[in-house]
Amino acid sequence: MGLKPIVIERGKDVSNRRKDLGLLHREHIVNPDSNYCFGEGGAGTYSDGKLYTRSKKRGDLNRVLDILIEHGAQLDIRVDAHPHIGTNKLPKIIANMRKTILESGGEVLFDTRVEDILIKSGKAVGVVDQNGNAIEAVSIVLATGHSARDIFYLLHAKGLELEAKAFAMGVRVEHPQPIIDKLQYHCEGPRDKNLPSAPYSAVEQINGRGVYSFCMCPGGFIVPAATAQEELVINGMSTSTRDSRYANSGVVVEIELEDLKPYEKHGVFAGLEYQKYLENAAWNAGGRTQTAPAQRIVDFTEGKMSSELNDCSYIPGIQSSPMHEWLPKHIGKRLRKVFKAFDQKMKGYYYTNEAQIVGVESRTSSPIKIPRDATTLQHPQCEGLYPSGEGGGYAGGIVSAAIDGEKVAEAIAKNLN
Repeated sequence: MGLKPIVIERGKDVSNRRKDLGLLHREHIVNPDSNYCFGEGGAGTYSDGKLYTRSKKRGDLNRVLDILIEHGAQLDIRVDAHPHIGTNKLPKIIANMRKTILESGGEVLFDTRVEDILIKSGKAVGVVDQNGNAIEAVSIVLATGHSARDIFYLLHAKGLELEAKAFAMGVRVEHPQPIIDKLQYHCEGPRDKNLPSAPYSAVEQINGRGVYSFCMCPGGFIVPAATAQEELVINGMSTSTRDSRYANSGVVVEIELEDLKPYEKHGVFAGLEYQKYLENAAWNAGGRTQTAPAQRIVDFTEGKMSSELNDCSYIPGIQSSPMHEWLPKHIGKRLRKVFKAFDQKMKGYYYTNEAQIVGVESRTSSPIKIPRDATTLQHPQCEGLYPSGEGGGYAGGIVSAAIDGEKVAEAIAKNLN
């Protein structure tokens, strides 16, 4: 469209970012600018790479898939019902995208953290980085993801409106993959070698709140997704082969605004502060490192400590913890009920002490929405400022964020002409 983008990335390129992930796994060191959420390609780069979305009516899904294929993704993502790429292949694809941006006249700035937004006469005209350098622009796209909390605080300090929104929090549940294979494929022994690791999906209404599986990773791994010290956040991912011995999925409880009354003194940041509280509680329960608290499912439901834990895919390690005692009551109570409800749907396979919960899954989506005009897609109080993707509250994954980003790019081109 003739636009020259400057991509400002607080973290490192995919290659150097991998070194920080290694330190996180081995030494429990959280680099606040380079981790599983921040760095080239954002949270999607080192993820399962799931490409299914409910937002097919919002834009051209196939165009997004074709762009990924052009940059190295396998052709079968165009035809699979539930396509995914895999964390082992995504970094190269993202690096190829960077090459396309540079060859087309764009710029990519790594290790560059935005600390201020320049606004003149109600219009965004640039940003200032951590070294005090001003970067001028005719428009600014806020595509920061759901974990860049400093950006929310910055917007609030600039007097720009934010909105609290519902989100979800809970735990990650891990089963031995053969249990899920046996459930889904009705096989007594190992699944047929031509069949992929089986997934599952489940949802229930428990005491007026939705409780559901989230980001299910068959043949996957649990990974540390903290973005600051003194917090513990977990997520799931898979390689393209999905061949690990474990199946894991978030199981999360909807958090509505009425659940945040103890935090209402924080105003629009009530949900964010609730997230921070739970992540710090998990960090303390895990021994104040990135070792994660864990408990067998049956023990959790019956309210007793797990004397032993199962093997787990989470590399920093797990530690037995009475999660039934310290998880917020309205979350823990619903989780105890939903595990038995899921077991009814899954014919006795789900509710077993071969499965365990690991805490906490708290970053399913942003607890804050950045408002924008429905027509121009600009913030209603600031011309030239375009909230986009998960951080803005307009997407919930790789594909929906890509579709929303394209919509914003098109709006910028239209508004500049």
